[in-house]
Amino acid sequence: MKNKIKVLRAEQNITQAELANRVEVSRQTINAIEKGKFDPSLPLAFRISRLFNARIEDIFQDEK
Repeated sequence: MKNKIKVLRAEQNITQAELANRVEVSRQTINAIEKGKFDPSLPLAFRISRLFNARIEDIFQDEK
């Protein structure tokens, strides 16, 4: 699954560690999501979308 987390983090000057702390996961989880190696759970996707004040579908896109 493609996502815009890295771009959104850069726009808001947030590190992976800060984002991870805010959404209650490890920095490694954020890194894996950004690289497309891990798809977030629905609750995690909601927490990320709320943090960036964006819709889930604006952050995550299906690769099909």
